[in-house]
Amino acid sequence: MKKYKIKSFCKINLTLNIIKKLSNGYHIIRSIITFSNLHDLLTLYEIKAKKDKVVFTGRYKNNINFKSNTITKLLFLLREESYLKKKSFYIGVKKNIPHGSGLGGGSSNAAVLLNFLVKKMNLKIKKNKIYQIANKIGSDVPISLEKKNTYLYGEKNKIVRINKKFRLNLLIVYPNIICSTKSVYKKNRKFTSNKVKFNFLKFNRKKFLNFLLDGNNDLEQVVTKHYPKVKKLINFIKSQNGCYFSRITGSGSACIGIFSNVKTANYTKKLIQSKFPKYWCLVSKTI
Repeated sequence: MKKYKIKSFCKINLTLNIIKKLSNGYHIIRSIITFSNLHDLLTLYEIKAKKDKVVFTGRYKNNINFKSNTITKLLFLLREESYLKKKSFYIGVKKNIPHGSGLGGGSSNAAVLLNFLVKKMNLKIKKNKIYQIANKIGSDVPISLEKKNTYLYGEKNKIVRINKKFRLNLLIVYPNIICSTKSVYKKNRKFTSNKVKFNFLKFNRKKFLNFLLDGNNDLEQVVTKHYPKVKKLINFIKSQNGCYFSRITGSGSACIGIFSNVKTANYTKKLIQSKFPKYWCLVSKTI
């Protein structure tokens, strides 16, 4: 019985702008997204059973619905459309990515598992169908199908992959606050004009950082209003030497800081561990 180990990397929203709220309650957004080397670890193998066995372990297994989650939803959709026949799996997920943090751990889990099953189980699914299945699970799942810098925009969440790696030095801090994505979007009252012109093909690392520096996360206003601890954390990170900027990622509550080098990021990590000893903190790089 062959066991497979699969890394499931976390998503980072470097910028996130809300362009418009639609009548159906959904939003048109614009976001620049990257991926960090922080990852969950999936262990998978086939089992002789009538049902799958999905097990979550690790520090952040709590608050996950073991019966209904992104992985069980994916397996259900694949069987509903007859892509998986008479196969059952053990899937263990070691949760290193904090749940409810805005780091897209659950979406990434489903995306890497979908890619793995298509490849290893030789599922005959066309690329556009793969994206359709992913989108049914959650809007962040299609983004995580490829680990590239990504520009997301438009009513239909158009995805543009950026074939450049900028090797950003990241500090990620989770203040142990679970933010409801649905609630944060619902409470948002900040909107940004869609008139933005840029060409990532002409961006070097310096230009990219300057572009990010001028950006923001529109949802941050909602999160910091309801959770003053997040605002205090962001201000502390951005006040440190070598920090280009700090903001929440996604709908929070995880905060990121982009630093000039790993040394200054690690120094800030030590300060945070001293000042906020209960917060989870990690120095990472984009992949």
